[in-house]
Amino acid sequence: MKIVYVKDYDALSEAGASFLLEQIKKKPSLTMGLATGGTPKGTYEKLINKSKKEKVSFEQVRTFNLDEYVGLSKEDPNSYHQYMNDMLFNHIDIKSTHTFIPNGEASSIEAECQDYEQRIKAAGGIDIQLLGIGNNGHIGFNEPGTNFSETTHMIELADATREANARYFNTKEDVPKQAITMGIASIMAAKEILLLISGKDKQHAFSMLLEDGIDEAFPASILKEHPHVTVIVDQEAAGQYFNESA
Repeated sequence: MKIVYVKDYDALSEAGASFLLEQIKKKPSLTMGLATGGTPKGTYEKLINKSKKEKVSFEQVRTFNLDEYVGLSKEDPNSYHQYMNDMLFNHIDIKSTHTFIPNGEASSIEAECQDYEQRIKAAGGIDIQLLGIGNNGHIGFNEPGTNFSETTHMIELADATREANARYFNTKEDVPKQAITMGIASIMAAKEILLLISGKDKQHAFSMLLEDGIDEAFPASILKEHPHVTVIVDQEAAGQYFNESA
């Protein structure tokens, strides 16, 4: 696991965007796994600007999002379909037929999970998976206790996760209680992983990632077993571990 320490959120976003853009330059037909939430927003903004400035095309790129809420329509402003359109897809030349996000309104959620997993495999797997980390160590929506062998599945969202996401909704009660998420086995199947960690509220999660053993009670701990993981962490999240020269 390679740790890259940066001064602040802006530097983290710059480093994250540069990392992803370099991958696209090396392989224009890159398959990317994408994350949502607060942390990647700056990375997406800088990725848009840098790709335009450097004239890098997304025309051959394929993307698979980690997750989507169960019960929200694609048009719902809090759906991850809308998030990705607003934050990235509407601002680059990616083909809509090359972007994949779980359907939270599918008539059979179980069938949707199986189909999504098959679509990833049919695309040749994910080359680079972008991740954030929850305060409780979740990656995607894989909450503590999720089996490491899980592929794409529906999960009951932990109260802490719903609380953290309530800022995007009118009230916590409006936050869906279930989501479709790529499983931990799906994430670990990616050829390379980029984990972004930002903010003081992630200090405990970063500390556990560094210090604790591999345990399903802390889902992100499994990343230690992946051969190609880069962690970009800002000073607030790194806390006592911060090393600007590392």
